[in-house]
Amino acid sequence: MKRAANGRSSGGLDPALAEWALARARAEGASAAEVLLVSAESLSAGVRMGEVEKLKSSRERRLGLRVFVGQSSATAATAELEQTSLDDFIRNTIAMARLTAPDPWSGLPDPTLHPATLPDLDLRDSAHAIIAAEQALQIARECERAALGSDPRIRNSEGAEFSSGVYEILFANSSGFSGSYAAGNFHLGAAPIAQADDGAMQLGHWSTSARHFAKLEDAAAVGKVAAARALRRLGARKIKTTRAPVVFDPDMAASLIRSLAGAASGPALYKRASFLVDRLDTQVAASAVTIIDDGRMLAGLGSKPFDGEGLATNRKPLVERGILKTYLLDCYSARKLNLAPTGNASRGTADSPGVSPTNLYLEPGSYTPEQVIGSVARGLYVTELIGFGINAVTGDYSRGASGIWIENGELAYPVQEITIAGNLKDMFLGIEMVANDLRWRSSVVAPTLKLSEMMIAGE
Repeated sequence: MKRAANGRSSGGLDPALAEWALARARAEGASAAEVLLVSAESLSAGVRMGEVEKLKSSRERRLGLRVFVGQSSATAATAELEQTSLDDFIRNTIAMARLTAPDPWSGLPDPTLHPATLPDLDLRDSAHAIIAAEQALQIARECERAALGSDPRIRNSEGAEFSSGVYEILFANSSGFSGSYAAGNFHLGAAPIAQADDGAMQLGHWSTSARHFAKLEDAAAVGKVAAARALRRLGARKIKTTRAPVVFDPDMAASLIRSLAGAASGPALYKRASFLVDRLDTQVAASAVTIIDDGRMLAGLGSKPFDGEGLATNRKPLVERGILKTYLLDCYSARKLNLAPTGNASRGTADSPGVSPTNLYLEPGSYTPEQVIGSVARGLYVTELIGFGINAVTGDYSRGASGIWIENGELAYPVQEITIAGNLKDMFLGIEMVANDLRWRSSVVAPTLKLSEMMIAGE
């Protein structure tokens, strides 16, 4: 079997086991098959008011198998990795495939689409693996202590948590592809509670994530930012229903482009359940909007050398200067849409491939966040969204929100118990300003955005 090299071996997973499972599947009657081997280890440590609230360590190894009998297929997973146990597992999976209806669009990728080599994307911290429990608790305590000590109105906490994990992926199929890589991740978050003199309470949250331990934000800084976000919500009030410009903070702006990526994904498109059906090469956003999907970003939280079907990931514009340039497709949806797969297949060991973005971001503009807010005479700065009121078919958008009211270009007072509504088609076309404050805190990010107008429902 031809193996694609990636610069770093996955080490703990045995390619011979994958090759054996593929051979057994073929011997038992499968016309094609693929194997996904996953090894993962993690440790999470949480504290609340300085006391240990959570300490969890986990380790698992799993094998996922997808088999085809003609155009019928089945997918299954097991934690039993001994060959004596896998024999029955393989036979049972093939038996399930024989019971399913044929699907003319199913099948492995064209072998010519598999990469011969894979890049080293620096996904594993060579200096740190799993952070020991004692140090993890110390980091979480430092983070929460900074939040509680930042202001006397921070009187309670839902806690702080630090986690670290490492995992290894090995994927192989009967077309001759075999690839592997190792990766790690670190995460720290805090959720302090601010309380006003009248007893009203508000929760704030902030977090940091990275592939490399040294790239995390400072623990005390995370706690202080979380506290500041709780404090700025004290005294929140309702407002009268109105139409006004809306500024989305970076986290809320990221949720908008996540919605666009969902509408541009293959399954939504071939089901014709997306407002982006038949919109390739047409304007779907303001000319200031360029959205990139980049699976090859070094140390990116969404980076990987190959996707869930063994195709190379890549960098591509989803939207370029407002024009929709591509959809996000796995092989199945690409066949149904008569398009080429885009390297965006994703899957777990027990699942057939789906579609997801990798590192998805809206390119920053030239304005500072202060300039964006300063351009609004009267409007809303959104800092939290509640619920999932998005109709992907029509683009209709309605979500509960809270934030800060803007008067004369200044953040005036916090507001809550409001709803913002519009249509994603109009909202993306109505993006008037893009700020320069892009920060990589997750795999889907955006800078501050200003939308020309939305309905804001209050009292």
